[in-house]
Amino acid sequence: MKILIIGYGSPIRGDDALGPLVADRLEQDGVPADVAVIARHILTAELVADLAVVDQAIFLDAAVDLEPGAVRCQPLIPTTSPASSMAHFLDPRELLGWCAALYGHAPDSVLITGGGASFDYADYRLSPGGEMTLTAMLAQARRLIHAHVALSRSGAIL
Repeated sequence: MKILIIGYGSPIRGDDALGPLVADRLEQDGVPADVAVIARHILTAELVADLAVVDQAIFLDAAVDLEPGAVRCQPLIPTTSPASSMAHFLDPRELLGWCAALYGHAPDSVLITGGGASFDYADYRLSPGGEMTLTAMLAQARRLIHAHVALSRSGAIL
């Protein structure tokens, strides 16, 4: 079973960089061989081919509707209804919908979002609240990775 982790957000907008920073930290700390990590500024259609070859996807992003330090993990359902203009970015559910339509398969997916405190211009610099959120998002992502490893080792059908 393969997992793809995609962290996304703007590196120049303070805590909006949480997604790519969490992805970068996971990769630096090391992930199992069947886990791939991608950090992006935005989600683009090119990611559909990457999603088509995995069993699970974990998306990482900052949230303006959560308190700093708070983390939400929610399942994602593929959609064919456009949630974005597709001109500059895509919603994770749209990518999954494209994946299902083009490849007949969309991976089981979750979105981990973490509350940001400041979205002002700041090149890869997090606020103190953003730093707390980074730690909490890392812990949540690692729990999901460890659950994947445990299920894979048990031979369970996922």
